[in-house]
Order: sequence, then structure tokens, then C-alpha cells
Amino acid sequence: ADGGGGPALSAAPSRAQMFTTVVDTFLEKLVAAGSYQRFVNCYRCFYKLQPQLTRSIYDQFISQLEASVKEEIQEVKNEGNLEGLFSSLDKIVEEAKDREEPAWRPSGIPEEDVRSTMVPYCLKHRSYLRRVLREKEEENRKVAESVLMGRNRIAELQQLIQARQQAWQ
Repeated sequence: ADGGGGPALSAAPSRAQMFTTVVDTFLEKLVAAGSYQRFVNCYRCFYKLQPQLTRSIYDQFISQLEASVKEEIQEVKNEGNLEGLFSSLDKIVEEAKDREEPAWRPSGIPEEDVRSTMVPYCLKHRSYLRRVLREKEEENRKVAESVLMGRNRIAELQQLIQARQQAWQ
């Protein structure tokens, strides 16, 4: 049953596959617990009279037991939409792998829960606002310099106009 394991370990099985594996393992152990030898020990008298019939009854019992358990588990999977839920959970776990910060867990003390959630957010927001403020201040400084240069140019042009106007008169 050990197939090398190399490629199977690189891609983690989905939760649905793991659930199916657990159910299959459970069925194998259930059948192993109800071995033919135990069955024979329980019905020793019947086995002594009809060994082939006893074997046939055991085989039918085991196959019906497996079918019944599989059917019941499939019904639970369908009713609970387990395939969809497993898929959704796999997706959530996959998305969470890229997160840098741990998932939030409540402590039970509302003030601490709010503080633990809001303080990092507020600190991030404050640093963002400070960065934007520095950018805007730099932008305003450049615009102010531009306005001053424009005013100086206007003053120079006004003086040039007055000088030409006086020279023309």
C-alpha cells in the first residue's frame, strides 16, 4: 500500500480526499474487527453443520454492512454539502497562507479585543497619513516655488512693459 509517497507529499490532499481516506480506513478496520473467524466463533454450531452457507452468509453480511455504511456516509455528505464545505475550507486555508499577520482570535474581553484589532490598524493608517502628508507638503512647496517664480516673472514683465511704455512716450 506504500506507493513511494514522493509525489503525493508535494501536493497536499484536499479535505474531501482526506475524509474519504478516513472513511475507507474506518471501513477496513470495521471489516477486520468483524473477521470471518470471529463470525464463525459466534455461530460455531451453524458453521459445523453448513460451512459453505456460513461463509456465504458472512460475505453477504459484510458486503451489505459496507454498502450500508457507505450509503449512510454519502447521505451525510450530500445533506451537509460536505464536498462544498471542504472545498470552501481548502480555499480559505490556501488564501490564508499568504497572510503575514495571524488570524484574529477573540480573548473574551471586548476592550482588549477592540484594542488588539484597532491599534495596529490605526498605527498603519497613521503612518499612511503621515506619508501622504509629507508628499502633499512637498507638492505644496513645489507649487509655492512655482507661484513665486511666476510672480517674479510677472513683476519683471510689468517693469519691462513700463520701461517700454516710458520709452515709447
